Amino acid sequence: MASRRGAHPRTEGWGFLHVRQKIVRAALGAALFFVMLAAMLAGSPAADAKMRQETLTLVTAGGEHPITVEIANTPEEKAKGLMFRTSLAENAGMLFPYAPPQEATMWMRNTYISLDMVFIRADGTVHRVETNTEPFSERVIASRGNVSAVLELKAGVAAKLGLKPGDRVRHELFKGK
Repeated sequence: MASRRGAHPRTEGWGFLHVRQKIVRAALGAALFFVMLAAMLAGSPAADAKMRQETLTLVTAGGEHPITVEIANTPEEKAKGLMFRTSLAENAGMLFPYAPPQEATMWMRNTYISLDMVFIRADGTVHRVETNTEPFSERVIASRGNVSAVLELKAGVAAKLGLKPGDRVRHELFKGK
């Protein structure tokens, strides 16, 4: 009987261990794939369907522009924002309300698409616009003053609409102010 000490890995019983290692690696790879798929699906619009949707209007020198927005009210919704999304329509966005007005800070962690961030004062006046943010960046983007909301739009939409500080945002969040 041959000794296992000098045996080739594919002979005398070692073949089973080699095949078992391949199966374990394949199973781990499949598990990782499904975890990543679940994370991506968690960020899909279908997963966010429970988020309230409303329409706001951007009033610029070029006219009035209706935008369908998802309202991020809860701390969890605000923390997630548009993370993991791979697309955003030009007439869509996400509105992050803050009460009372405060210095708002945002970042692009786990955000696949570039955005324009519109910082809005309590009276509905555009305070500042940060355009073409960098996907996946952890750089803090600050309002540089107290605001009641931040509107995130697809990158380039603010420039296309001519949106600038001093323009107006009409929405029930800014009524009576």
